[in-house]
Amino acid sequence: MSSIHIYWDESHFWGLLAARALEAWGIPHRLVRGSEIADGVLAGKCGEAPRLLIVPGGRAKGKADRLGVRGMDAICEFVHDGGAYLGFCGGAGLALTGPYGLGLSPWTRKGYTNRLHHFLSGHVHVSLNQTDPLVPPDLIREGTGESADKGPMLPVWWPGRFDPVDASVTVLARYGRPGPDFWVADLNLSTLPQGTMADWENLYGIHLDPDFMEGTPCVTANDFGAGRVILSYAHLETPASPHANRWLAHILDHVLGGDHGQSCGPVPAWDVAARPVVWDDPALMAARRAMEATIATGTSHFLLFWRTPWLLGWRRGIPGAGINTLYSFICEAMAHEPDNATLAYWRGQAAGFGTLVGLLASGLSGYLLAERLSMTMFHSASDAVSVHGLREQRRALFGLPPEPGGIYADLAATLEELCWRLSRPGQDRT
Repeated sequence: MSSIHIYWDESHFWGLLAARALEAWGIPHRLVRGSEIADGVLAGKCGEAPRLLIVPGGRAKGKADRLGVRGMDAICEFVHDGGAYLGFCGGAGLALTGPYGLGLSPWTRKGYTNRLHHFLSGHVHVSLNQTDPLVPPDLIREGTGESADKGPMLPVWWPGRFDPVDASVTVLARYGRPGPDFWVADLNLSTLPQGTMADWENLYGIHLDPDFMEGTPCVTANDFGAGRVILSYAHLETPASPHANRWLAHILDHVLGGDHGQSCGPVPAWDVAARPVVWDDPALMAARRAMEATIATGTSHFLLFWRTPWLLGWRRGIPGAGINTLYSFICEAMAHEPDNATLAYWRGQAAGFGTLVGLLASGLSGYLLAERLSMTMFHSASDAVSVHGLREQRRALFGLPPEPGGIYADLAATLEELCWRLSRPGQDRT
């Protein structure tokens, strides 16, 4: 039995990252849904109770909705009775106090006065708590002395913010300056000449410099009853991110015991498009080709681009995260061999899934090209393409942030269910 459960619902792309890290290290784990948590899986109803619940990124409200009151209470009871909770980004937000929060941490979420300040992504230097056993000593050594400016870097992908309202929470890491791959929305900071941010603020009154992050908490820990709560707006499960991966392995050592920190190297790089095709299902193959055609359209017209082999970048306003999620889900599903129960499930879903993929691909091609035309015509005929019309197209296809919706929401839910089933061959999936 696994001593680690991963809360799978509403994690989308980020759930794949968490599961993939543990798979790469050969660490047993189980993906669980909100309904299973509500029914007592954390208390050992379906076997041995886990020691650690990992909650990946994703929308905290969506996770709470899928848990319901019973599921949320079950997580609180699990931690209060001695379990450990590790939340990344949206999973951290779920643990906070406030609307849709579990109240595992007394801290709340702090909003953004400048919406663009939420769109931060890439690696950032951090300063570490040098006395807490949850912090790896080797990372502390890298962050001190003459090489401190080259010390630990952790990846953040559009993080929220903590609002430190209680001294009982221990800060394990604080943000420093951005690393070399840091972006604000669709602006790559490393490509901007020195002083550009200051010039923009003086000329246009626009403050985009992420300096507001410096010194604010990034990773925290606190007790909850007999349990431990570790919250990180940094994604320690990010592929090929050595400092982050070492810290994740160290946390697993601390919570579970073992030597993962010594035996586990960085999580391997993830090339989504290069995943092997083990399950050559016609509906999934057609969907994969449709998404690849969509990505090709977006890249050809400077709306999408690959930041890494696993992560798309996109012009602000383009639903790149949703496109990334669907393509990753499809490629990962095809890389697994289905059992008979999964095949039976998919036979009932494939036709409707294929219809929705066709509608999305057709609508998305027109939408992306309309967005491109709008950008081209902006300086000569700013009203040539209706902004309201573009908004409604996006709403029908993907919903409007922060709520996922449209055709995308139905496709993502189906693929989420499929990948959950593929992760548990031969097990009960009722």
